[in-house]
Amino acid sequence: MEAARKISLWQAAATLGAMLFSAQTLHAQEAAFPSRTVQIVVPYTPGTGADILARTLGPRLAERWKVSVITDNRAGATGNIGTDFVAKATPDGHTVLFTATSFGTTPALTPKLPFDPVKSFAPVSLVATSSMSLVVHPQLPVKSLKEFIALARREPGKLLYCSPGNGGPQHLAMELIKLETKTDLVHVPYKGSGGALTDLMGGHVQAMIVSLQTVAPFVQSGRLRMLAIMGAERSPAFTNVPTLKEQGLANLEVETWYGVLAPAAAPLLAVAKINSELNALLQQPDIREQLAKQGMNAAGGPPERLGNLVKSELARWARVVTAAKIKVD
Repeated sequence: MEAARKISLWQAAATLGAMLFSAQTLHAQEAAFPSRTVQIVVPYTPGTGADILARTLGPRLAERWKVSVITDNRAGATGNIGTDFVAKATPDGHTVLFTATSFGTTPALTPKLPFDPVKSFAPVSLVATSSMSLVVHPQLPVKSLKEFIALARREPGKLLYCSPGNGGPQHLAMELIKLETKTDLVHVPYKGSGGALTDLMGGHVQAMIVSLQTVAPFVQSGRLRMLAIMGAERSPAFTNVPTLKEQGLANLEVETWYGVLAPAAAPLLAVAKINSELNALLQQPDIREQLAKQGMNAAGGPPERLGNLVKSELARWARVVTAAKIKVD
């Protein structure tokens, strides 16, 4: 009995020691992060939305952390090169991914990726969102989404819609509308928004899904007509334009989004610290004003908000790509 008691006491002491060691280790990790340069990898070219956000927030994080924070553009393969780099980076929180909407669409278009969009990453923070809109040429005889759908049903295969590229968010968003409204529109892909908008305003194509910040001046000048906002709420710049939900299409809310992810095994304390710092920055009036000038809305929230968004996006776009039989060039 005495021997058993001694063993029990020894086990209890060992357990307590392990718990204390674990707690000390966690505190040490928290105190140590960040202990060196933080690398924000943007898997797109300079000047894109994710790049602008990273370069806006990076210097503020550097000020708060007293370490260098660099933005590293690793573009290529629709974002897959930079994304794969982060997936395989040392998982200590010092290398993170600043990604965007294509993170949720690319897996549906490129099934054989060198990383798993869910298992390879730990969500950190949803940083910002921006709305897209459905616009048409002003001479098209429709002034509402209902009239547009009715026209498309009366003349299947005759209305042309353009996008900045095959398989992009704008293309997939219109295919989602087609799928849900059972309409037949013909896709005309372009190499970028410039040529697509030029031909839309010239009447060579009739419709397009495009970001609010890109299309705003053309709508305001009357060169294009906006039929619907694809976000959750009306835009302050176009208060007279209803959302898709207001027009009876509740399942078609589509927004461009931007978020930060870390390698899957990144320490929870590092993830929590980055999330907390980003949330604090996104509450600052000057940051929110800078985002608004880019047509973006500050988001924030816990890591789970981004994690849930990614999972829902992956499921949605896989369904759309399969139904529309979309293949990338």
